[in-house]
Amino acid sequence: MSKIQAQQTPVLVVDDDPDLLRLMTLRLEAAGYRVLTAQSGEEALSAMAAAHPRLVITDLRMAGMDGMALFEAIHAAHPTLPVIILTAHGSISDAVAATRQGVFGYLSKPFDGQALLREVNKAIALAGPPDSPMTDEPWRNEILTRSPLMEEILSRVRLAASTDAGVLIQGESGTGKELLAQAIHRASHRASGPFVAINCGAIPEQLLESELFGHVKGAFTGASRDHVGLFQAAAGGTLFLDEIGDMPAALQMKLLRALQEKEIRPVGATRTFRLDVRILCATHRDLEAEIAAGRFREDLYYRLKVITLKLPPLAERREDIPLLAGHFLSTLARQHGKSVHGLSPEAMELLIAAAWPGNIRQLYHVIEQSVILSSTPIISATLVENAIQREKEHLASFDEARKSFEKRYLSQLLRTTDGNVTQAAKLAKRNRTEFYKLLQRHQLDPGLFKRSKDEGKS
Repeated sequence: MSKIQAQQTPVLVVDDDPDLLRLMTLRLEAAGYRVLTAQSGEEALSAMAAAHPRLVITDLRMAGMDGMALFEAIHAAHPTLPVIILTAHGSISDAVAATRQGVFGYLSKPFDGQALLREVNKAIALAGPPDSPMTDEPWRNEILTRSPLMEEILSRVRLAASTDAGVLIQGESGTGKELLAQAIHRASHRASGPFVAINCGAIPEQLLESELFGHVKGAFTGASRDHVGLFQAAAGGTLFLDEIGDMPAALQMKLLRALQEKEIRPVGATRTFRLDVRILCATHRDLEAEIAAGRFREDLYYRLKVITLKLPPLAERREDIPLLAGHFLSTLARQHGKSVHGLSPEAMELLIAAAWPGNIRQLYHVIEQSVILSSTPIISATLVENAIQREKEHLASFDEARKSFEKRYLSQLLRTTDGNVTQAAKLAKRNRTEFYKLLQRHQLDPGLFKRSKDEGKS
């Protein structure tokens, strides 16, 4: 390998001896390599979240996570990434055994400079191209991945970004749909323009229309001044409509007309404005099922989904979990002022094996809880297990949460009224028939809430 080629190649060196770390850095930098360093296995895993080394050189004997534990963690996430073990003469038998488990090779200490470079050159030559050939492209810097599924999506993003075609991003909650929309914007010719996002399901219908299209002074009660809508605010850039499946039917029609005519009219206005904006949208809903149920317009659906990108759930890209966890840990440790440097191998195993119904958002919360509660530099498996369990308990869907609230609320009313449906319905401000339907939906028997005469006297 030429020195010019070596300059493009990052190598991660891990050793708890600062002097040896400095010596190896000098040797490798002199040969043209870009050297990253870490003084522990835990620090190395965190460093790998931000960097993408082509080779790892690690000491075998280190406090905390030793070289073999580090290799196993790396190998689980990046099976093709070569690892070279440094070992003292007394541990050569261990190093030989390590090569049988997949370690690329080993060097004895004190090492010979030429032998080091020969082994490094050979490892990188046999390793093949980097995991992510596009990782140097700035538009995708915020998306951390080594997943083939994600790389396929990102290759389509690069193609989609070259046009102004509508893109529909599908995926479960927490998979990073807005992050992908931002990547499309950054990769497009509109990158210098604004990126404006709105959640269509989080704003009442009357306000959503005004937020999107704007309004003029006096258009409705409380409209004391003109208001520029998001279509105009995003002029020259990108407007991201998140949870488009929750948009009310009346607004769906107005959005379709705006896209067809490429102009908008603010609420209460008499003049129109030309549109100069790219529309990206996302949803966790099955829009074809919504169309069949009459809740979403088919003509709008086909207008929006010229290109469809479907983000996989985190459970289908488990190779990204160590990468994401290390990145979140580094970020959150700085944010919360905690001296937490890594996860124990057992903790990482738990993360990789977890179900992750809440996807990347849930992983972030688990790491945050673990960082905040950790009293040691290394997050234990117990902390991670407890955090996963707490997240699981709090991760009910909106429909599940609403159903649970309704049942508790109805039960409370029946207890308060001793099972008197008429009184309970009045307190709930519902007619008696509707109230009975609610009780039937939640399988609540009013008779079970009637207190006996003996209970009433006690």
